[in-house]
Amino acid sequence: MRRTRHGWDTSFPGWTVPDVPIPRKTWCGSTSHLRIREASCLSHGGLVRQLRQIGKNRTAERYTTVLNSFGRFLGESDVLPEEMDSDLMVRYETFLKARGICPNSSSYYMRGLRAVYNRAVEKELTVQRNPFKHVYTGIDKTVKRAVPLKIIRQIRDADLTLTPATDYARDLFIFSFYTRGMSFVDMAYLRKKDLQNGVLAYRRQKTGQQLFIKWEKPMQEIVEKYDTSGTPYLLPIIRDMEKDARRQYKNAAHLVNAKLKKLGEQLGLGIPLTTYVARHAWASIAKSKNIPVSTISEAMGHDSETTTRIYLASLDTSVVDKANSLILKSL
Repeated sequence: MRRTRHGWDTSFPGWTVPDVPIPRKTWCGSTSHLRIREASCLSHGGLVRQLRQIGKNRTAERYTTVLNSFGRFLGESDVLPEEMDSDLMVRYETFLKARGICPNSSSYYMRGLRAVYNRAVEKELTVQRNPFKHVYTGIDKTVKRAVPLKIIRQIRDADLTLTPATDYARDLFIFSFYTRGMSFVDMAYLRKKDLQNGVLAYRRQKTGQQLFIKWEKPMQEIVEKYDTSGTPYLLPIIRDMEKDARRQYKNAAHLVNAKLKKLGEQLGLGIPLTTYVARHAWASIAKSKNIPVSTISEAMGHDSETTTRIYLASLDTSVVDKANSLILKSL
């Protein structure tokens, strides 16, 4: 990775043009371009371009984010594949920690960078030196993000008429909860034609699995609240048909989560309120209602009940906590 007159070149030697310019802010505040390239023996175009062409937008965005971060760490320095060793990665990890990056996020960057490095190794641009052996690349158990039913009611019933943007964010949060914790990206791409004969049918963007949801009155009330007459979409997330749909979805997700975070603070919640909380809450509340794990798994579009059990275990530790209290009281 080295400095160029255009910005930062994150390619390895021998990696080819064409490239994909990604505008970003540099550390000095000016606009630059980060160029991500792929080895000529891998494809005819850039890695990011190739990923986008096959619909792997999330992976393309991840590579962009990871290499942006690594470029900020390198500063004015150049680095060749053979210079990527464990000492460099430890310094990069220290750099991330010093900027308040949590272990899971640091691991995200490391795993992404490792994927790029391994591509170079596979194509014999360098030999495997295991530069990531001394940095954290695992995934810590996520802090509990579910909230009880009474909090969902409190969010639903909050008077937000004076703050339309927060009202909008709340409506999308509640719509997610109504639809069994539908992810924000799936909500963004819902089309009006997906709703027929009282059933909402859609495919998860993440897995491609098709899900069916019985259409309920509260869902309709949220949809009718917003004018989407100029688009084929069911919800007011992707609004302009002349602009990039994915960029609109990402911008909306950022806005909604920012507003939800403030709403959560206003309500005195002990956890950051995000769109993920609606999904986690639905699963946790379903479990508390003694709904079978198999049903919860099907409702959430999980590939297996094992996934759902792991998911639920990360949300609710009350049974374990009660067991521990019982043991301590017996001392």
